[in-house]
Amino acid sequence: MQVGFVGLGAVGAKLAGTLARNGVDLTVFDLDPARALLLVAQGAKLGTGPAEIMHDCDVVITSLPSPAASQTVLDQLLPEIGPGKIWIEMSTTDPEAIRAQAKAVQAKGGQAADCPVSGGCHRAATGNISIFAGCDRPTFETVLPLLTHMGRRVLHTGDVGSASVLKVMTNYLATIHLASLCEAMTTMAAHGIDLATTYEAIKASSGTSFVHETESQLILSGNRDVDFTLDLVLKDIGLFQSLADARNVPLELSPLLIEIVKDGQARYGDRAQSDRLIERLEEATGLSITAPGFPTELIDDEPEERGQEVFRAVSP
Repeated sequence: MQVGFVGLGAVGAKLAGTLARNGVDLTVFDLDPARALLLVAQGAKLGTGPAEIMHDCDVVITSLPSPAASQTVLDQLLPEIGPGKIWIEMSTTDPEAIRAQAKAVQAKGGQAADCPVSGGCHRAATGNISIFAGCDRPTFETVLPLLTHMGRRVLHTGDVGSASVLKVMTNYLATIHLASLCEAMTTMAAHGIDLATTYEAIKASSGTSFVHETESQLILSGNRDVDFTLDLVLKDIGLFQSLADARNVPLELSPLLIEIVKDGQARYGDRAQSDRLIERLEEATGLSITAPGFPTELIDDEPEERGQEVFRAVSP
């Protein structure tokens, strides 16, 4: 199977690198030639553009920063899509947009799969990230061998669009966790509690989370570079708010969270790292939310191994 990969940003480059590392016949393209050449050095072939890659490959994977970017690339792919061609969209995107895009692919005789990832860039680098897959079952079974190279846990979520709905929800929760951790750690510092002790107390408690066990370390080290920027955070939580608005769900935390992120952008810039939200509280209190001994970079120490499908729990 010949595979193409378009979009080699923070996550896409790592997903593509996992495919190259595992011997997949891979052709890559990015608007930044330097990013593509890094993958060529890992064994991939260099493509000249999305249309050429779709013409030459059986499967084309995209990982792009916005629904608009996804549509721009798909417009180039569509003329080359036909029976036997598969498009896998791994971006975090608008669920309604991906449904419409999938229909356009299917109208040309191709297959489409909605496969966003979750778990952080450090896990994408080792093939240990989680993948949600929205598509019909035959398409899922065709692409599963590729997905299990890129991810440790692969969940078939249902039809196209279902994976994006779930991914937007998980990113909203991650941002809620981040904002609440900023408040929790700052309040503990204000009461004179050692922040390394605070970290361990949260980790050992019912208040822990994946975000705490990863991003809190970067906050406390002072590095605060989780490789995820505030513009992407705002896109994702905005998509979640749109999901709620579409069904008249009266959210209360979500609008406040959007305002917090917008304030962070106003202070530090659209492309500032998301963990810099802690600095809003540092500035307000004069406290330094740092502690010695914490890493400046997240490294996945879980051994890389081939992933597998995970199944929904079924009640007896």
